[in-house]
Amino acid sequence: MDVREAIRTQPMRRMQLVAVAICLVLTMIDGFDILVMAFVAPHLAKVWQLGQVQVGYLLSAGVFGMGIGAVLLSPLADRIGRRRHVIICLSFITLGMALSATASSITHLVIYRAFAGLFIGALVASVNITVSEYSSDKRRGTVMGIYGIGFPLGAAIGGAVTSQLIAAYGWQGPFIFGAITTGIVLLISIFALPESIEYLIERRPSGALESYNKIADRLGYPRAQQLPVALSTAASRSAFKVIFSGVLGARTAFLWVAFACLTGAFYFANTWTPKLLADATGNPAMGVKAGVFVLLGGVLGALLFAALSTRLRPRVITTLLMFAGAVAFVAYANNFNNPSLALWLALLVGACANGGIAAYYAISPPIYPAAVRGAGVGWMIGFGRCVAITTPILTGYLLASGWKPQETYQLFAGVLVVAGIACLLLDNTYRGCSESPEAAAALA
Repeated sequence: MDVREAIRTQPMRRMQLVAVAICLVLTMIDGFDILVMAFVAPHLAKVWQLGQVQVGYLLSAGVFGMGIGAVLLSPLADRIGRRRHVIICLSFITLGMALSATASSITHLVIYRAFAGLFIGALVASVNITVSEYSSDKRRGTVMGIYGIGFPLGAAIGGAVTSQLIAAYGWQGPFIFGAITTGIVLLISIFALPESIEYLIERRPSGALESYNKIADRLGYPRAQQLPVALSTAASRSAFKVIFSGVLGARTAFLWVAFACLTGAFYFANTWTPKLLADATGNPAMGVKAGVFVLLGGVLGALLFAALSTRLRPRVITTLLMFAGAVAFVAYANNFNNPSLALWLALLVGACANGGIAAYYAISPPIYPAAVRGAGVGWMIGFGRCVAITTPILTGYLLASGWKPQETYQLFAGVLVVAGIACLLLDNTYRGCSESPEAAAALA
């Protein structure tokens, strides 16, 4: 039996669920590691007496690292395997979080956050692809939606404990916590995370048949005498040529524009919401609470995506989330000075912005052939984050030049409208065409 086909067509088995669960925990850790700076910033700004522009650079450091890491390091997963790639990234993320706790100046902290961001950005693509490849075709949208709660849930839990950690250990406490938890998940991944079946079949690294049969044993399928036939011709061609040729090139363009716009709005909402509401109320704790509400909204958005995926195409749901997000941002902007109402609207902002990230993670892996999937998804993430690098910095300059917080939310509402249009155009490229990425690559 071809285990690859069995994974796609048969009901999901225990090992598949374990792989998804590990990846869910990985995204929870990632969620905390990525956004920890947003929760620390209001406290650190007081301790180090930082201005708005300095805070903007600090918030952008991790995003900068993630963008570069996604572009340069994600494609390595197509060469060395998803599992090994995840383990290497987790090792360096643990180091980066530990170093962040030792920073004695804003310069050092920016460097350490950028270093950790390099491997966070590279990790996301491999984890995302692993979940997609171990999900059945029937349940992939639902599984990816559930998996998508990991990022906002992890960040929300981190935000909820940040105040206690800072009170007990100073601003360094959250970074120490992040290093310890990331190290624990690293150990779990070493012992329990399986390699990608599609990587083994399409790339055929040394020992591929042995690894394939070990996974077959864990799934309860018969062992094979030889690997199944590779389906893709992409392994013999450069990733760049495959990803940017023919219909895949058009899909890549629409996907990247949509994801970049959503990522810009996402990082604005997650990095600046705590600080802006803290300034508006004079209460840093209120800012942290708003940040937590944004992240909890992301959990609801991901679950909504999972539920709707049983009835609608995931790309259509993603488009609807973008347009709903524009409405949510405008509503939040118009009620920014009402703290009680603003907290509940922050939940809606998070449902669309953070839930939208989960949606793009769900729709992107199936676009690309397995042999270049790490590069395709990684470059999408990298492009989005490289564009989003400017978001916290730009917001800092806009506020310093006299923009009102409400106006910044209205600006990013417009950005989400562009994301919705691009996602709709992406879905249109599938009209009358096969959903198979291998078929699309063969036409290039």
